[in-house]
Amino acid sequence: MKISKQAQREARQLYQCCRVNDLPDENRIRQAVARLISRKPRGYVKILSRLERLVKLDMEQHSASVESAAPLSPDLQADVAGRITKAYGPGMAISFRQNPSLIGGLRIQAGSDLYDGSVRTRLEKLEQSF
Repeated sequence: MKISKQAQREARQLYQCCRVNDLPDENRIRQAVARLISRKPRGYVKILSRLERLVKLDMEQHSASVESAAPLSPDLQADVAGRITKAYGPGMAISFRQNPSLIGGLRIQAGSDLYDGSVRTRLEKLEQSF
């Protein structure tokens, strides 16, 4: 679906109005969407789809996933969460998962960045070098 420059501009402006302290505010987004739907301006469906995309991209940038081979202690989880927050700023949604196939180490996906310090990856790289 091709979107006009005007619709893109309006979606960006609407998205910027829904941000508080550089983070999207869920209540403001809901109110903006409800207002937009009630008014139904020209091209409002395209504006809504673009707004949805902007919110989705922002959510991906402010989320982190930490995988480990064994469950992490609460102290270690707090330390890792603190380091991620320090590096990427406040508002990060951090989830911890257990993945036994990693063998050891951590694999952290923060936004579009991937930090893989797992034993599995090191073994795969060693295997490829032969």
